[in-house]
Amino acid sequence: MLVALAVFSIAALALLNLETVTVANTTQIADRTIGQIVARNIAVEALTDPQPPSIGTETGSEVSGGRNWQWARVTDQSPESRILQIEIAVADENGAQAAGLTVFRFAAQ
Repeated sequence: MLVALAVFSIAALALLNLETVTVANTTQIADRTIGQIVARNIAVEALTDPQPPSIGTETGSEVSGGRNWQWARVTDQSPESRILQIEIAVADENGAQAAGLTVFRFAAQ
């Protein structure tokens, strides 16, 4: 009886540890998913604006999923002079990198 109880206790502890890891991973995946949504929203704004963004860095914040997200958009020339390279980085309220995205669009002609 004691051996069966010991085996059951070890199995129960392993399952509790697995649950802890699963919850942590779920939170991390949720953060990355919402961060990627924010990055894509910023990219859509840059791509659909009739005027291309000016070269340089622009920062801002956006509320999504009930949380505040900080973003930075760096616009630079690509090797092709007619095309702009736009890099977007999104961080959570603690400053941890949540998402990154690079898009290209035609420069003004």
